[in-house]
Amino acid sequence: MNLSQIRAVVAVAEHRNFSAAALALELSQSTVSHAIATLEAELGVALFKRGRLGAVPTPAGDRIVQQARLVLQHLQNITLEAYKHRSLSGGEVRIATFRSVATHLLPEVIAQFSVQYPEIKVTLIEQAHYIAIEQCLREGQADIGFTYQPAASDLEVFEVIRDEYIALLPPHATPLHASLTWQDLSTYGLLLVPCLPCGVALHQHLKCHAPELKINDSIREDSTAISMINRGLAAGIFPHLAAAPIPPDIHCRSLPQPYWRTILAARLLDTDHPPAVFAFWELLAARLAASSTAAELPSRLPSTPSILPAVQRYP
Repeated sequence: MNLSQIRAVVAVAEHRNFSAAALALELSQSTVSHAIATLEAELGVALFKRGRLGAVPTPAGDRIVQQARLVLQHLQNITLEAYKHRSLSGGEVRIATFRSVATHLLPEVIAQFSVQYPEIKVTLIEQAHYIAIEQCLREGQADIGFTYQPAASDLEVFEVIRDEYIALLPPHATPLHASLTWQDLSTYGLLLVPCLPCGVALHQHLKCHAPELKINDSIREDSTAISMINRGLAAGIFPHLAAAPIPPDIHCRSLPQPYWRTILAARLLDTDHPPAVFAFWELLAARLAASSTAAELPSRLPSTPSILPAVQRYP
């Protein structure tokens, strides 16, 4: 059974005449007759009674014609869905992201995108780290994702934000030197992100510049660490964006040797992305791209609450 037979059945049923059906389908009458005869042989039932009144569906043919119409309707729906994804009147954008980006960067972009393209669905896929996000892109589970610099060679990227790792000191922190030193930090129990994909680079930075620091990286949740720091139980080093919102009593300082993570928007190269994905990509670039820092974020997005306190920097 094939689509040409399905179309022939429906056309003959509608026109009650093989010649008229052939004309509507822009085929020869013999082609339509052959399609019907072949289908009847495959199904083992007669679909039409041929006579002076034309081609009249048999009882079996009448039921099969109904199913054939449904097949053609489903085919039309498939074509319509494909058209929607080729245009901007529908479709979906799937975004793989980690928590800090999903919390502080994407809501404003998604809100603006939804106003411009209300018929396009935006779906967030939260992942624990950038390696899982890149895998989502490669496996076709997401259209756009967020990763760190340097990026894999199979990804097209642009810089979204440079997010500084900052020292978070408890409210009772004693007066500090003009510039924070590693010795100052060594007086506290120091909480860090775990030495997993997202934390490897920071741990290497600290191993290079401050190998004497006593580090606790067993706490996985940023919010847990921030609460402990706010209660005076420890100090911490976290990305500015991940730490927000930072309680007002916590002291925020740049590290003695500053360190940043550069967050990139990414999508697969050499992939035929639908227009909806291109539209979101362009809006994201316009809103968030080009060498901005987490501390500058509120000025870049005026409608976003000022969630990121200024980090104290000294000459």
